[in-house]
Amino acid sequence: MVTGIRPDQGDTTAPDRRFSVLIADDDRGTRETLGEVLQNQGFHILLAADGGEAVEIVQVETIHLVLFDMHMPRMTGLEALTLLRHTLGRVLPAVLMTADATTELMRQAFCAQVYSVIPKPVNKNIVLHTLARALAQVYGKPTVPPTDPRPQSTPRSTDA
Repeated sequence: MVTGIRPDQGDTTAPDRRFSVLIADDDRGTRETLGEVLQNQGFHILLAADGGEAVEIVQVETIHLVLFDMHMPRMTGLEALTLLRHTLGRVLPAVLMTADATTELMRQAFCAQVYSVIPKPVNKNIVLHTLARALAQVYGKPTVPPTDPRPQSTPRSTDA
């Protein structure tokens, strides 16, 4: 169970807890770190060590979005996503993570209707922003207010 401030307690950055995110990555450190980051933002997190385990979890749990590593044992993130979509009979929102975003991989991700491809090593803010946009687009409710990652400039006074 995810703990933290409920959205009705004044924290406008806390997502609605109804969103469950499955993180599938064969690297335990990446999987657990991302899980902790997302759990701290109020998401319900499930973890899978490979594409096959991810498919098994989605068949028994309610998942709103999957965050797949591309290269995993048993099946790639794209293979797992394709299998899930055939099994579920619907498009499950997905974000793909990869260290080698080739043109061919990007084409395959586009054809598979992947929401976004995030480069590895992942950046926490990029992951949070991407998941928030994907969930808002699919479910119609923003989960985290968009932030501008650029530093804010301070207006300079022209008075001496």
